[in-house]
Amino acid sequence: MPKLATLPDYLAPGLEIVSIGLNPSLPSVRAGFYFANPRNRFWRALNGSGLPAAALVPGVAAMEVLLTRDAIGFTDVVKRPTAGGHDLRAADYREWSPLLLQKLEKFQPLIAWFHGKQAYTNYLNYGEGVKAAIAWGEQPRCIGPARVFVTPNPSPANAAYSLDVLTDWFRQLQGFRTTLKKRGQRQ
Repeated sequence: MPKLATLPDYLAPGLEIVSIGLNPSLPSVRAGFYFANPRNRFWRALNGSGLPAAALVPGVAAMEVLLTRDAIGFTDVVKRPTAGGHDLRAADYREWSPLLLQKLEKFQPLIAWFHGKQAYTNYLNYGEGVKAAIAWGEQPRCIGPARVFVTPNPSPANAAYSLDVLTDWFRQLQGFRTTLKKRGQRQ
């Protein structure tokens, strides 16, 4: 069986944050890095949020810098690329959500950051067998030792949230990270 063409995970021990998208987009797989669609607001919101130590130019090199300098990794709930989240099926979540749980338990980041309620809801349902109401921000459940934080998805398909709103949520995530580190939950 041929290997699935998808984005690689950017994961390592000691990460402070793991960014978790719903699944890779086709433009991202072609470009070789997360959130590669130029209409996606991820990179602009990230650069305006204080999450990275300095602004980054989107690309594979930026992924490496986020991993090594900023302790931010990347993966997805489902690793099968599609033109949009609407193309995913229950079978995709059943296959991939338990694998995400294994990754998070193995690498034990400080924070598991889900992009969108759909990503977190489907992970919970298919990865842990839990149905729960999801609000934005910090969640009451953990995944292993990782605290969970949910922000609106920066996809161009999610135009209900402006760049300013996304940037504010990313800033709140940065504040959450700072608070957890001050409490000594991760040095």
